[in-house]
Amino acid sequence: MQNRVLLVEDDEELRELLSRYLANQGFTVREAANGQDGLSLALGQHCDLVVLDIMLPDISGLEVLRQLRAKTHLPVVLLTARGDETDRIVGFEVGADDYIPKPCNPRELIARLQALLRRVAWDQEVGMDESRAYGDLRVEPVHRRICQNDMALDLTATEYEVLQVLLAHAGSVVRKTDLMQWALGRRLEAYDRTLDMHISNLRKKLGNDDPPRIETVRGLGYSYRVPV
Repeated sequence: MQNRVLLVEDDEELRELLSRYLANQGFTVREAANGQDGLSLALGQHCDLVVLDIMLPDISGLEVLRQLRAKTHLPVVLLTARGDETDRIVGFEVGADDYIPKPCNPRELIARLQALLRRVAWDQEVGMDESRAYGDLRVEPVHRRICQNDMALDLTATEYEVLQVLLAHAGSVVRKTDLMQWALGRRLEAYDRTLDMHISNLRKKLGNDDPPRIETVRGLGYSYRVPV
């Protein structure tokens, strides 16, 4: 079965280029040239993941993402202006799973999408149907969700992956390079703050404990501290 990707991009030339490349790599591609059409297609369950440009002619990609996150956990990869750190930070705060700067290399985009889909598929195929508890958190792999005090946390696909890896190694340090590979499916690059942004969002969603339950081990990585 082909994976379905929704490409929301107003630049017709770029959209056609990426669409052809995705189709040649085995994806079924739906296209939208503005935010409203993209939002309608995404909410209509016409795709497995979304590639979303931030700069759109009607409503911004960030607003599309906000509205999507109010109703779905569909994986979303943002297309951002190269060097625009603010858009990336806001994008992760709103609920993006990953980003790729424009002008983007189609091969890198394919690699990011395949990594994201592999993570989702792996969780479903492994079939770890036993829920696992870590203090006030419970991981439910079948439903791809994590509950805190029996209430499901509102996590993106990538936030779920990062947190479940940290929980699986609770009390131990997970190196940033390993966490990046295991949770995001790609290597940690210099100056890439993607992982740091996901950790920051997770801390907020877990309640900003003092000290934080996700601890930064300087020079190494992160460690999840199970609350007493």
